[in-house]
Amino acid sequence: MKYTSREMMVIAAARKIKNSDIVFCGTGISILAAVAAKHSHAPESIIFFETGAVDSELNELPLAVSDPRVMYNASSYCSLGETFAYMQNRNLNQDIIGIIGAAQIDQYGNLNSTCIGDYKNPKVRFPGSGGACDVASFVGRTIVFMKLEKRKFVKKLDYITSPGWLFGPKGRKRAGLSCDGPSWVVTDKGVMGFDNDSKKMYLSGFYHGVDIEDIKNNIDFDIDVSKAYQIDYPLKIELEALREKSDPERLILD
Repeated sequence: MKYTSREMMVIAAARKIKNSDIVFCGTGISILAAVAAKHSHAPESIIFFETGAVDSELNELPLAVSDPRVMYNASSYCSLGETFAYMQNRNLNQDIIGIIGAAQIDQYGNLNSTCIGDYKNPKVRFPGSGGACDVASFVGRTIVFMKLEKRKFVKKLDYITSPGWLFGPKGRKRAGLSCDGPSWVVTDKGVMGFDNDSKKMYLSGFYHGVDIEDIKNNIDFDIDVSKAYQIDYPLKIELEALREKSDPERLILD
């Protein structure tokens, strides 16, 4: 079956979600990945939103976390403060996986969604963290969605909005953050992981039809590609779950 790079991206992220996971997701493609996992291999995973809905019945794809559809037939409704308190609960956050995005990322998975250029006189001003800083700081695992471009995968961020592994293996501990940091970076060409020892980004897998040199040329820092494998094609059941159950109106896929 034919598929697009965007569909491959969503499926690659959905595969990282386990049946036992609690998924805290943001707007757009993050929601789609969580819903696609629930409609395929992880039906018992629980999705919750910063706007207060927990374990909703997502019969229609919400366009944003503020979309009223995130509230339909939810197991519980809570306030914004309660949602983030739940996410930061040390007894629970190891089971939570957060899905976030940004404008820039560095080799340690630190994210910038604040500005390009000097903070006081930026070339571009972005909306900022929203809840992404809290997610990156406290949950057990994070998946980052990024389009693979040299201007996005940079040696040095213009601003650190959300912490990754900060500046190495002991960076988060020194900052008083959760010892768990970013796990995966899902792009339109492949998936990156982080080395257990150095915490530097490496190429974990690449999609069919993608040249590894093309991936390296779209990253502004050196990246280890020695462990990279070719990621499996999307299965028919995965594409059907994505197209027919998760986003049949193609609100996000197109």
